[in-house]
Amino acid sequence: MKYYIISGEASGDLHGSNLIKELNKLDSDIDVRFWGGDLMQAQGGKLVKHYKDLAFMGFTQVLMNIRTIFKNIKFCKQDILEFNPDVLILIDYPGFNLRIAEFAHANNIKVFYYISPQIWAWKQSRVHKIKRFVDEMFVILPFEKDFYKKFDFDVNFVGHPLLDAIEENRKIPFDEAKFRKEQSLSDKPIISLLAGSRKQEVKAKLPVMLSIVEDYPDYQFVLAGAPSLDEAYYNTFIENTNVKLVQNKTYDLLKISEAALVTSGTATLETALFEVPEVVCYKTNEIQYRLAKNLVKIKYISLVNLIMDKEIIKELIQHDLNKKQLKQELDKLLVNTKYKIELKNNYKLLKEKLGGFGASKRLASLIYSKL
Repeated sequence: MKYYIISGEASGDLHGSNLIKELNKLDSDIDVRFWGGDLMQAQGGKLVKHYKDLAFMGFTQVLMNIRTIFKNIKFCKQDILEFNPDVLILIDYPGFNLRIAEFAHANNIKVFYYISPQIWAWKQSRVHKIKRFVDEMFVILPFEKDFYKKFDFDVNFVGHPLLDAIEENRKIPFDEAKFRKEQSLSDKPIISLLAGSRKQEVKAKLPVMLSIVEDYPDYQFVLAGAPSLDEAYYNTFIENTNVKLVQNKTYDLLKISEAALVTSGTATLETALFEVPEVVCYKTNEIQYRLAKNLVKIKYISLVNLIMDKEIIKELIQHDLNKKQLKQELDKLLVNTKYKIELKNNYKLLKEKLGGFGASKRLASLIYSKL
C-alpha cells in the first residue's frame, strides 16, 4: 500500500520512523513518501521535505515566513494528488496538517492522524474540524481519549511511543567512560541543559539557565544540542563559559545526568522516562505569554504533570524563570533525598499511565487492519 506521511518536527521524525519500521514488518508491498527527517529516511521511503525547513515558531516567525508556508502547503497538496496514496498519515504539526487533512478529505483520500493536536489545551473548537476531516485519530496520552469522548468522537489510545524509543536506546551498549572522553567531559556529576530545538526557544531560556552555572563548581553543566540547530548557534551562548556542548546525543547524556533543566515540551517527558530529576523552564516574549495565558486551558505546561494530573516536577514559567528561583529548585533536586525518592516513585507511576511498551507496534497494526 501507499502511505503519505507528514511530520514537521524532530519528535515527529522519531515517532514517524518507528511507525515506518513497524509498517515494514506488516506490509510487504509498502511504498512510503514523507515529510520528516533523517530518522524516517533511515527506515526507507522518499523524503520530500525535511522538518528543518518547516520549523517556524511563534506569531512573528510565522508572519515573517508566511509566503514560504503557503508555498509549502500548495506544493504538498500537489504532491499528494500525484502520489495518490491509500492513506495520508499526519503526525502532530496541526497548523499545517489540519489544512492538509481538509484538502485530502475533499479529494476522497483516507486521513489518519497520529499524535493529536493539543486541542485540550487551547483551540478546542478544532475538534469539530478533526471530526469532519479525520477518519481515524490515534492518541498517545491517556486523558485524550476521554477528552474526545466528550465531543462524541471515538479515538484510539495506542500508548506513548517514547517508552519504546527509550527502551530501544537502553539496549544499545553504552560505555560512560568512553562517552565522557569522546565528548571532552570531566568526571564531575552532570547537570544537563535541554534548552529546546528552535532558535527562539534557546534564545529565551538558555541565558537564564547559564546564569547559575558558576554557583555549582562541583558539577559540570552540559548543553544537549538538538539536531535541528547547528553547533555555531549554541556556541554564541556558551563560548565564554565552562559549559560543554554535546550534539545529537541527548539520550546518552540523560543516562549519566544527576539533574536537568528542561524546556517545556516532549523533552520533559523524555527526561522523566530516564528518571532524571528536572526543573521545567518556560519563557517567551511578553506579548506571546499574555496571549497564551488567556487562551490556554490547562493547569500545567509540562507533559509529565499533565499526565499525572498534579505537579510532580517544578515548572518555572515566564517571570518565575529567574536565577534565584532556578537555583532554589535545582538545589532541591541535588540535596533533598526525600524529594528525590518521591519523584522516582512518581516517575514509575507515570510509565504505567502511558500504556506500557509496544505503542508503535500497536499503531502500525491498527493502521494496517483499518486499511
